[in-house]
Amino acid sequence: MKEIIHEAVQKNRKALSEFDSKRVIAMAGVAVTREMLVRTKDEAIGAAREIGFPVVLKGCSAELTHKTEYGMVKVGLHTQEEVALAFGDLMSKGMELDGILVQEMVDGERQFVIGLSRDPQFGPCVMFGLGGIFTEVLRDVSFRVAPITENDALEMIDEIRTKDILGAFRGSPAVDRNILAKALVGVGNLGVEIEEIAEIDINPLIVTDDRPIAVDALVILRNPSVS
Repeated sequence: MKEIIHEAVQKNRKALSEFDSKRVIAMAGVAVTREMLVRTKDEAIGAAREIGFPVVLKGCSAELTHKTEYGMVKVGLHTQEEVALAFGDLMSKGMELDGILVQEMVDGERQFVIGLSRDPQFGPCVMFGLGGIFTEVLRDVSFRVAPITENDALEMIDEIRTKDILGAFRGSPAVDRNILAKALVGVGNLGVEIEEIAEIDINPLIVTDDRPIAVDALVILRNPSVS
């Protein structure tokens, strides 16, 4: 984990790629999508077969923090032919990439966000709330100063106004709060243990069945410089 951060700082990067961001948060206890980073069309097709259709393809780079705005995300790919076409389209955009991320497609109506920020007075703070397109609109979030315990995390979960959707919802089971709590504790620990991390944004965290899974993630670094 620290090796990933150290390498990025040495390269004077301001952020980690989505692939590396997810590697870091996964090691901290956040459930993430199954995915593979590939560099050729044949590798993309092989990865899609291994992961299982449908899949999502994304351009992957530490410089590419707003993939959707640049048309660097292709969703709902059900065949090898669709994967091949999507791969070619992403590579044709002329962006400098680490590779293409082939990712399982996760569906779910319930979406949440987990974040970390550094307050000038209190230091690293953990955030939990309603995610997806509603994050900025509804601002239904709760905060705690890190590090936090599992009990702190469970209290955060219960503090959002829309907490009822964590229960059984439209035929789906209640969200596994223990998985959410573990993720919140882990993100808080990252902020405490790794000073080079400025922010973490995990959005959306999509609930499939009862399991919340990080579909996208971004780790922002603090004042990167070559030492």
